[in-house]
Formats: sequence, C-alpha cells, structure tokens
Amino acid sequence: MTLVYISVAWVAGVYTGSRLPFAWGLTLGLLLVLAPLIFLSRHHKRLLIAGVCLAALLGGMLRLAASLPGQETNSIHDYNGLGEVTLRGLVESQPEPRGSYSRLRLAAREVKSGEDWSRTSGAALLYMPRFSGYSYGDMLEVRGKLETPPTFYDFDYREYLARQGIGSIMSYPSVKLVAQNQGSPALSWLHRLRASLSRSLAAALPEPQAALAQSMLLGQRSELPPPFEDALYRSGTSHLIAISGMHIAIVTGLCLGFGGWLLGRRRPTYILLALGAAWGYAVLAGMPPSAVRAAIMASLFLLAIYLGRQRSAPTALAFAAAAMVGLKPQVLSDVGFQLSVLAMAGLIFITPRLRSPQPGNIASLALDGLAYSAGPVLATLPLLAYSFHRISTVSLPATLLAMPAMPGLILTSAVTAAAGLVWPGLGQAIALVAWPFLTYTVKVVELFAALPGSIFGVGRFNGLLVLAYLGTLTLFLWPKTALKWLKTVVTSVGGAIASIKPRRWYMVPLLVLAVVIWWAALAPSDQRLKVSFLDVGQGDAALIQVAGRQVLVDGGPDPQRLALELGRRLPFWDRDIDLVVLTHPHDDHIGGLVEVLRRYRVRQVLEPALSYNSVPYAEWQRLLDEQGTPRRRAETGQHIELGNGAVLMVLHPAGNEAGLDIDNSSVVLRLEKGAVSFLFTGDIGLDAEARLATEPVELGSTVLKVAHHGSNTSTGEPFLAAVRPRLAVISVAADNRFGHPRQEVIDRLRQRLTEDRIYLTSERGSLDFTTDGERLWVKTEK
Repeated sequence: MTLVYISVAWVAGVYTGSRLPFAWGLTLGLLLVLAPLIFLSRHHKRLLIAGVCLAALLGGMLRLAASLPGQETNSIHDYNGLGEVTLRGLVESQPEPRGSYSRLRLAAREVKSGEDWSRTSGAALLYMPRFSGYSYGDMLEVRGKLETPPTFYDFDYREYLARQGIGSIMSYPSVKLVAQNQGSPALSWLHRLRASLSRSLAAALPEPQAALAQSMLLGQRSELPPPFEDALYRSGTSHLIAISGMHIAIVTGLCLGFGGWLLGRRRPTYILLALGAAWGYAVLAGMPPSAVRAAIMASLFLLAIYLGRQRSAPTALAFAAAAMVGLKPQVLSDVGFQLSVLAMAGLIFITPRLRSPQPGNIASLALDGLAYSAGPVLATLPLLAYSFHRISTVSLPATLLAMPAMPGLILTSAVTAAAGLVWPGLGQAIALVAWPFLTYTVKVVELFAALPGSIFGVGRFNGLLVLAYLGTLTLFLWPKTALKWLKTVVTSVGGAIASIKPRRWYMVPLLVLAVVIWWAALAPSDQRLKVSFLDVGQGDAALIQVAGRQVLVDGGPDPQRLALELGRRLPFWDRDIDLVVLTHPHDDHIGGLVEVLRRYRVRQVLEPALSYNSVPYAEWQRLLDEQGTPRRRAETGQHIELGNGAVLMVLHPAGNEAGLDIDNSSVVLRLEKGAVSFLFTGDIGLDAEARLATEPVELGSTVLKVAHHGSNTSTGEPFLAAVRPRLAVISVAADNRFGHPRQEVIDRLRQRLTEDRIYLTSERGSLDFTTDGERLWVKTEK
C-alpha cells in the first residue's frame, strides 16, 4: 500500500497546486517539515513513509508549476475576430464528416494578416465541404476569418475545444493544397486503415447499424444519426460507443471472462487475449488520450492478475493515475481521465463482488459479463451526473441488456470490416451475422430511451456528494453477501441456457445465420408500388420500390440522413439499387448520392447532360468512372418498365434543351401504375413548366412532388391546371433560410387541394405512399 500512499500524495500535490498560487514560502515550510522527518525515519518506518509522501506532495506542486505555459507569442488565437487572415498549416487528423460538411483540424505554422508571413502556433478547427478530399498529412494554405468558439447555454463548446488544444474556428475558407504526405508515415497508415475499415462497414451494413459498428469498433462517432445519438443520450448508454475508460474496461473484462472460460485460467493466454483487445481498441480508435489512458490502466490491472497479485490491482491503478498526472498535470481536471480512473476502479472493486463463484458454464459466463459491465457503470454514475447535470434512470438496465450482445457485435463487426477489404461480397455475407447483434443493441437503446422518465436533470450540486456516493457504495459492497440476490436473479436467467455444452457454443452463431438466411429467402415479395419521399432536410430524395426493384431519385444534401432513411426501408441484406436518377447536380440533390455510390452497388444511372463545377459533383463523376457504372442520358420519351405494371417515363428535358439552365434542365419523371401516378419535377421553374404544358405529354398525376421545395419561381397556375394533382408533397427543411415553401405557392395549391392533402416533410417527416394501381395509402412519420 506504500505506493498507493505516494501516488495519492503526488496527485494531491498537483491538485493543491492547481487550487493555490505557487508560493516559495509554502515550499520552504514543507521542506522544513520534510528534513526532520527524513532524519527521524531511520528508526520509524511510518515517519519515512510520511516523509516520502510529503516529498511527493511537494513534487506534485512543483510539477504543476513547471507545466504551466508561459506567455504564448503570436498565436493564431490572437487573430480571432480581426477579419480575414491566411494560414499555412498541417492537417493533424482525418476529417470528421458530419452531415453535408466535415471538420478538419489544422496545426498552424505561418500566418499572414497583411503583406508578410510570420511564424505562429496553435490549432484551428476548419469547417469544410464534406467531399473536399483533404486528409491527414496535407499542408494547406487557407484564407478566411478566425473566430473564437462559441459557448452555448447547455454546452461549453469553447472549453470542449480548448481541452483539445483548439482555440479558433474558421468556416468554409478558400483552400490551396501546398503539399501532401507531410505527416508521420505510421499515422498515415493507421488513418488509411481506419478509413478503409469504416468504408467496408458502410458498404456492408444499413444505417444506423453501420454507424454503430463504426463507433464501437473504430471510435468514429461523427456518422451517428442524430435520432440515434439522442436515444443513446436518453437511455444513458453513450458510454457503450465511447472507446475510453469505461469502454475499454468493459471490453477488457468481457474478454477476460470469456477467455478464461474458453481457454482456461491455468495459462496466461486468456490474459494476453484481454491485453490484445484493450490495445487493439486503442489503436483502432486512433489512439486518443482517453483510450491510451484506459489501455495503460487495463495493462497494469492484467499484469497484477498475471503475477498472481490481484490484490495489487489498486496499487497499479493508483500508480498509473499518478504517472499520467505526472506526464500531463492538466489531465487531472479532464472528465475523461476521471471517468477512466473510476471505471477501472469499478472493475477492480465492484465487479469481483458480482462475479459467479462457480465458473465453467454458460450461465456463469453470462453472470460474469453482467458483472464486468455493472462495475464501471455503478462507479461512474455520480461523476456523470455531476459533470453533465443529468441522470439516466435506465442506464444500468439498458447497459445490462445491451452488454450480452457486445462480444458478438464487436467480433462480427471486426470480421465484416476486415473481410470487406478482401472482397466486398464476403464482407456483406458476414454482415448477415453482424446485423442481428447490431440491431438488438439499437432496439435496446431505443426501447429504454422511449420510456417515460428515462432521463432527468439534476442541476448543479456539491462535488462532495460524489464522494459521499462512492463511500456509501463501498460500505454497501464490503460484505460479500450484500449482492447475492443479484447473482441469484442472473443465474436463474442464465440457467435456461446452462445445459448447452461448452463444446457446442458454435451452434449459436450458426443458428443466427440460418434464421437470417431463411428469413431473407422466404420474405414475401410485395406486388404493390411504394414511393417514399424521404425527409432529408432542405433537398429532394425519393425511393421507388416495386417488384423487387429499387429506384432512387436524387439524394438530398446530407449523406448521413439519406443513409439512415434507406436503412429503414431497404432489406438489410440488399445492397443493390437498380437505378439512381440525378435530376440535376445541385448540392441539395446530389450530396447524398455520392455516399450511395460508396455504400451500394448501383446498376445504372440516369442523368441530364449538364456541366457543373462543385466538389460533390466532381466526386460523383470520379466514383462513376472508377466503378464503371453504366450512365444513361435522360431525354424526353424514355420509358423504363419496373415490373408489376409500373412504368417510369422521362418527360423532360428534350435533347436540345439540356444545359441551358441547371434548374430548368432538371429531369422530370412520371411514374404510373394503373390509375395512380406520381410526377417528380426536380427544381424546374416557370419556363420549363410552360414548355411541358405545351408538349404532347401526359402531365395529369395523382401525386405532385412540388418543384424547387416550394419556391415562388415554380408551380405556376397553368402547370397546376395541367397536372390536376389530388395530393402534393413539398420536400423542405423546417425554418430554412430560403423561406420555403413560399406562401404564394401554398395559396395556389390550396385553391385546388384541401389543407390535409398538402404534405410537407418538415411537418410530417418522411412520407410513404403505397398503391395497388387503384387505391392509394399514405403513411406519415409524424
């Protein structure tokens, strides 16, 4: 325990130094006390320990004083709010895609505010178009306005970025690529590997399962759909996808329990399995500080087990925490560090009280899995409440129910990602086994998030209450019999499967695979036509499904939202889209389609003959050429038979009209099945509408997709008279900056339709229309 005392004294010294200004008088006083203690310690061991602890306390104070930064000169933060500047710097990490944009960290090297360049320091966070194409190691020259990160009412974004060493943000600067491959070759390889694994998962799994797998395996949370992120928040299960202290503690514990059951505990192989899992997670997560700290703690914990000194695990934990505080004293105030320490403490002190006393069967394995998850959750609960002012009332049961799927989820996700690198088809086949584990986790999270009272705010409270909670928990867990009831409950549940012999454990994944395959094979084919207008924000996207075929018309601006909508509607095993129609290449129609080309096998593309200069359109062209996807030029008169009597007809543009104006050259489609029809109008304006009204084509349609999101430059009275719609759909975002839909358009529609026959995706969410050719059913999301 001596090392524990010294470690605690060191950390206390750093904490004291952070609370009190450094004073030489106090230091001298401590030295005067330390001198006689050392002299008297020859005959009194306790005095020696006290002297060493006092020295550690003083050392911690001195270490903090030495780590405080001096006056930083010419930092880029000094240019915040001073107008446009030009920076040269290195991209320090891979871009983080978020919807239609991405975030990129730039380490500044030089700055030019006037005519001359000067050396500078600091990091800036750049907001860039999603498909900008820049990556780690690129040297960029950017010009724009540096701003101080904002502070929101419920989230201190400025402090959050400051902990990462970022003090400036720049939105959509002009960018010039100066050089490439200027970073570390090892980090470049790691970033490429993680990006490849991420793309492999996205190509094999629907959403939100793909995003969950990316988060759990790679620590990439930027692609999580906002609705699922909110569900994680409300259910108190966000820790499940954070590769940090709690995550690595749980994974290490699960692998330790599973490895001991599978390989036995007489040899250290099961310890090496857990050690490899901990560091493998840290590497795949990109080695963020939180994951590295947790992996170090896990390593020391496993070392104590290997040496047969499990009781020395607290000593290892205390020493690891003190060492990390010594390397970077400021980490002591980092919530992530505090959660790492508490999570590992829960694994050391709480988990052993909950584990099964009779290892060797599947019931005990299930109990151990729950124990290894409950320990970190119980230990970190008060700090989460203190730091984020909220408590999830369902966090523990949600975690306990989700945890059994984690080993299968992690294993099958890893194999899916790796297999996809070898051959995409193999990755998609293995994804059939990964999908049930991922879907189970998603449903558990969503189920508990939907419960009334699943989360409530606790306001601000004294930090001493956190210590009081931990002290009470310690007293409660001290007797071994305190939680026998929990063991009894879990053991009884596990008893149902206890009769399965260990040698036949492989039957479980084989049974899951068989069920999935037969489910896919025997699923009945719907003979009806289904048209879904997807809520993708300020943009257009529509999915047509009939006779086993799938047609996607436009993709909206946000790849993340489109992927989620497609994941909800397409069979999880089906990664094919028969036809993608691009009505015109504006960002609010093509942004999501770029990601579709990466995630799905697109059999054919129908598009107008247009030239347009934009980053998404350039990436669209590049991917089509790279994949060799057949491309067909859209022209008036084309008919596409979809099956079951459904026909898709191209009404616009004529061959001699395309290219004159982007919006008015939009592809216009009419979909017909029996007496029911749909008219897709892209973003055509009054000019194109007038030409269509004079052409010998059938415009009359049951459902009209209103052009250009309800802009007043479209949907004129003559065009409405020709179409004679019975229902109208406007794909639009709420409170958009364009003021869509315009009141004039709504008034023109109301002259022909009642209020309940005008559907806005901003109000109703995604809209699903289903028809058998005679009747029409409408289902709204909201």
